[in-house]
Amino acid sequence: MHRRRVRHLVEFFVFRAMVCVCQILSPRAAARVAESLAFVIHRIVPRKLTRYEVARTNLREALSGELSDHEVDQTIRRMWSHLFRLVMEVIQLSRKLRLDNVVDTIRFRNRPATVRALCSGRPVMLISGHFGNWELAVSVFGLFGFRMGVVTRPLDNPYLHDWFQRVRRNTGHRLIAKKGGFDEMTMLLERRGYLALLADQDAGSNGVFVDFFGRPASTHKAIALMALEYQALICVGYAARLDDEWTAAGLPRFEFGCETVIDPRDCTSADPVRELTELYSAALERVIRRTPHQYFWVHRRWKSRPKARRRATSTAPLRKAS
Repeated sequence: MHRRRVRHLVEFFVFRAMVCVCQILSPRAAARVAESLAFVIHRIVPRKLTRYEVARTNLREALSGELSDHEVDQTIRRMWSHLFRLVMEVIQLSRKLRLDNVVDTIRFRNRPATVRALCSGRPVMLISGHFGNWELAVSVFGLFGFRMGVVTRPLDNPYLHDWFQRVRRNTGHRLIAKKGGFDEMTMLLERRGYLALLADQDAGSNGVFVDFFGRPASTHKAIALMALEYQALICVGYAARLDDEWTAAGLPRFEFGCETVIDPRDCTSADPVRELTELYSAALERVIRRTPHQYFWVHRRWKSRPKARRRATSTAPLRKAS
């Protein structure tokens, strides 16, 4: 227990030192540092430590025929650059981004549909994935006065967890633990509030399997079930960095978009849970396809397989042997 606490303190000390350095840098300089760090992790760090093969397999199978091997490799490098920039932007923009300059930083896509949903008087579930700068998206909604219940997974390091919690709360959001927070989520929806979730992680054997980039992916049922129970609108959104665009003040620019608004009242199939899950998964896929290097491809998104497929795989050698 003592050794773990010491490790956590050391990690936090290193992180805080990085925060101090990052706050000294300009956003453009931070972007150059991110490129350098991406080069190190992509070319120097052993690939078995960076899940390179997981990312390459995911990209090759998800975008089969669309990317050459060289393009896959470059997408992974750009992914690391994006992730380092994301962390630096969380550190820098939490202090630099304000209501008086956010309009210069953000370009909105499909804003009318988003505003109609948020002002509808119905509960709204804002769904995204590990794509773009999802932390920035939450902050901007807070700046505009749309306070949300943000579903998060506690970090293993409690000191790092507390730091990120403070950043998220600065714009007025309420944080809900992913595990054990179901009652808080439903209470918020009952009160016609806003709930923000990332919806692109493997749900294990108990999830509903829907196609994601043409492959069955286990996806959590809770989003569809809560939407149906509380007649909540589902907004699938994103915050994609416009890599070559900067404001006059030297801040990076982003496109905030609502890919689609899904109304559970429009479900027509005999299995509305599957229908809703398919709809928001397809919307997330469309978003990622436009800027694939801003997605976290090292996730084992397709780790779980449908039971029928697992049985077929396990019995295949027996059939061949007979």
